Parts: sequence; structure tokens; C-alpha cells
Amino acid sequence: MSISVLRTTDAWWVRTPLGAHKIDTTARTTADLLADRAAIAAATNATPPVPVETLELLSPVTAPCRVVAQMTNYISHVRDSGMNPAAVPLTFFRKSSGSISGPYGDVRTPNHVRLLDYEVEIGLVIGRSVPVGTDVTEDDLAEVVAGVVVANDVSARDVQLPKTQFYESKSYPTFTPVGPALVLLDDDDLARFDELRLQLRVNGQLRQDMTVGADMIYRPLQALQALTKFQRLDAGDLVLTGTPGGTALKAPAKPIEVLGSLLPPALKWKSFFAAQAKNPNYLQTGDVMEASIATDDGDLDLGIQRTVVRPAR
Repeated sequence: MSISVLRTTDAWWVRTPLGAHKIDTTARTTADLLADRAAIAAATNATPPVPVETLELLSPVTAPCRVVAQMTNYISHVRDSGMNPAAVPLTFFRKSSGSISGPYGDVRTPNHVRLLDYEVEIGLVIGRSVPVGTDVTEDDLAEVVAGVVVANDVSARDVQLPKTQFYESKSYPTFTPVGPALVLLDDDDLARFDELRLQLRVNGQLRQDMTVGADMIYRPLQALQALTKFQRLDAGDLVLTGTPGGTALKAPAKPIEVLGSLLPPALKWKSFFAAQAKNPNYLQTGDVMEASIATDDGDLDLGIQRTVVRPAR
């Protein structure tokens, strides 16, 4: 049975239908908390609940940690990107953990960014150390993956595309809102992973809406088996698993793409970004993003994340 863990400035909490129960722990980091499972299990019987709405929630994933992300891992997103889902490889990139922010804070747009995009994703929170070369199997997946979170892989497309790299464009402060809850999973919960539905709304308009089972290409076991061939993971690390279609960025029509390839790079990007600037789906100051992940019956619910786009301070 899943357990929903919340975090505030000075405490960790277990959420139940009655409210939030404070966990009696000295843990300061997500890794420390995952090592104190006895305190998590005891919380609902040891402490009286308080209303969740009275808590100022932070990301349940603490920084510093590793943040690793899968690229183009949903069929619909691959098609939006102008690629062939049958041929797309299992690919990873890194984000700075300095980009992690809370579930109800502001997403701050750097002054030079004009094309700000959203990507709702399931985040896997690692439960134990996984050295390079570890053979992750289905039998120990529930130990390797302690839980899941709602994440938003916010992206500066006008930085990402001309520089042909992801790290900078996705690592600005506040570009990875996480939470509200870290939902700890058991084997039965993991068996329902394919039933999770990812949704993202901007100002109430549904932009992304897809289930894992209908759209995800490489599942967590495949991803972790590939990742641990070269990347160490530790408790509290975050692995983002890709986003479905519906982001603001979409590949141009093939004839336009072919014509663009004939232009000098500077002119090509100038033309491309001039066209993208007319796309109303890119985020603007004041836009409200609501990201949610849950099974349709609500039995496995990661919560709703609500963030507002603001200019950089």
C-alpha cells in the first residue's frame, strides 16, 4: 500500500485521509528519511493529524542529488518532435539539482528566455545505492525505486535548440518543480505503474493527457538497467521518465523542415524562432500550470502541483 510523504521546512509528514501526521525523525534529506522507514511507518499512530492545507510544502526530493532524465520516451512526444517512435533510442540527459523547487512556488523565467515550455513527468526516487554495473531486476525494482513524484521538466527551448544541448536549458533555478508528495510504493503499486495518467493544464486548459501504458516507450526497469551500466545512483536521486505529447514545441512540417535545412544556421534559427514566437502555447508571465499524476480510479495518486510563471528576480 502506498504512503504519501510530505515535507516542510522543519519536518516530514505522512498524509492520510485525516490529515498530515508528523514523522518523528531527525532526517534532513530524502536519503536520510528513506533510511528511517520505521519512523515513517509509526507516524500515523504516534502523532495527531494536522490539516494539510496549513502546511507550506517544499519539494519532497532534497538537493543536492543527481537528476537524470529520459529523452523522448513517449510515443506522442516523439511524433510531436518529428521522429519515428519505432526507431528512437533510450537516451538520457542530466539536470542540475539546483533547478528543483517546490510544488506550489513560482517558475522564474530568465530575462533572456522567450520560449518557455512545460513537460509533466513521473519522477522515480531512488531508494538505495546502485553502483555502476548493478544488475537491476524486476524482483528488486521495488527496492531500487522507493517512490514516485510529480515533476515538471521546464525547458527554455530557445536555449536548448540552437545550442543542441539540454543541461543549461533545463537547469535554471525553479525549472524542476517537484511534489507535492513523495509516494512510497510497494510491489502491488509498481504493478499499476502503467495505469498512471499524466495531465498538465495551463490556465485551466488541458495540454497534456496520457497514460503510461498507452504511450511510454521504455519502462523504469529498462531505463534503470541501461542507466546503471554507466551511472551510479544513490538514495534520494531523481530519475525523470519523459513526457507525453502536447508540449508547446512541435517539429515543423516536413516541407518546411527540408527548406530550413538548406539555410545557413543563423538564418535557419532566426526563421524558426520567428515562427515559434507566434505560438500561443509557450508560457507567459502569470500563466498557471497544474500538473497531476494518478490512476483513473484515484487509488494511486501523486497529487496536484500548481506553479505560476514569474519573471526572474
